[in-house]
Amino acid sequence: MLIEFSVKNFLSFKDKITLSMEKGNGDENLENVININNNSLLKTTAIYGANASGKSNIFKAFTCAIMMIRSSNLIPVGGTWNLVKPFLFDEVSKNKPSEFEFIFITNGIKYRYFFSADSTKIYDEVLDAYYSQKPTNIFTRTKTNNYTFSNDKNTLSSLVAKNTENKLFLTTATTWNYDKTKPAYLWFSNIVDTYNSFTYISDDDLVLYSKDNSLKNFTLSLLKEADILIKDIHVSYEEIDNNNLSFVKNRELSNVKILLEHEVVDKKNKKSTYTLNFNDESSGTKALFALAPSLQKAFTTTKMIIVDELEKSMHPALVEFIIKLFNNKKINKVNSQLIIMTYATNLLNLELLRRDQIWFTEKNPLNGESILYPLDSFSVRKDENIMKGYINGRYGAIPDIKNSWLI
Repeated sequence: MLIEFSVKNFLSFKDKITLSMEKGNGDENLENVININNNSLLKTTAIYGANASGKSNIFKAFTCAIMMIRSSNLIPVGGTWNLVKPFLFDEVSKNKPSEFEFIFITNGIKYRYFFSADSTKIYDEVLDAYYSQKPTNIFTRTKTNNYTFSNDKNTLSSLVAKNTENKLFLTTATTWNYDKTKPAYLWFSNIVDTYNSFTYISDDDLVLYSKDNSLKNFTLSLLKEADILIKDIHVSYEEIDNNNLSFVKNRELSNVKILLEHEVVDKKNKKSTYTLNFNDESSGTKALFALAPSLQKAFTTTKMIIVDELEKSMHPALVEFIIKLFNNKKINKVNSQLIIMTYATNLLNLELLRRDQIWFTEKNPLNGESILYPLDSFSVRKDENIMKGYINGRYGAIPDIKNSWLI
């Protein structure tokens, strides 16, 4: 479970910004709140802002940090991290590293993980675990090559030699079976996923669609709830084994066919079945079909999902429906979390989301710096029409259109 995420000196965020998933004040919509280890956390969060205000840069910051952790072992000596991009509109910040910090709970333990990096090296890195109320430092890394350890000094010191200046020690230590870094690493590796679209269906998901009736039934139910009446799903393919190395076996699919079966009723109440190729379906149907495997995973095992513009190719009512699924404790029994960057103003409804679940990004047009702030930083009544207030500019985070061409 994510408690908070912070980033500094990354793209348009020059100064540190923090997105908190902790419950704020107020007892409304308590079904949207998870209570775990004396922490009250939010299941969903929606981030709003004008074009180029920084919404997508928060998504990119999440993605950058997670991909660096996951792929640290793959980067060669001297290799570069192309995803790391500092704030460039300042002579000082453009030459400083970007900073990322996560505070989260996994396996019942709270962790804090921080690192700073530029495209060529890791500068600082810290992992703390809260086995009690006070943090226990597992390792601290400063100035790229200086390490300090509170415990297991001999073991961890031996692993330093296996790390390089452009690799994250969290990943290296876990790879070499150090058990105290493993839970934190696996949270990044297995729990957190970021998506900027749902137009692509992975080969693994296609295999599941063809072999796993539970996924097929889940998707059919999801489409039905969204008022898209499809009777059955048929997926076929040919599987080719590629052995790039003698001990590595990669799955490759060819001749993939996805057919969706529709049942229609004519004027005489006669039912007929017609099959359409997946490519002939509406963009909304395709998006839900591609999204369904991620939703099923989120409702069967705890996940942290971050999506940039979920409403792409999807009606705003469907986005609201997905938010309701995550907030519903009968469906989201495993307490998965969802963060979206969105323009869908229909979600700005205090019967759907709490005031602490709505955030805004805004960019200063003079210096190019973005900020992030929550709705509950304003004095907002529980019965206030926040969609109207947002559109009218009360909370900022909307485009300042000059209309000079219309004069």
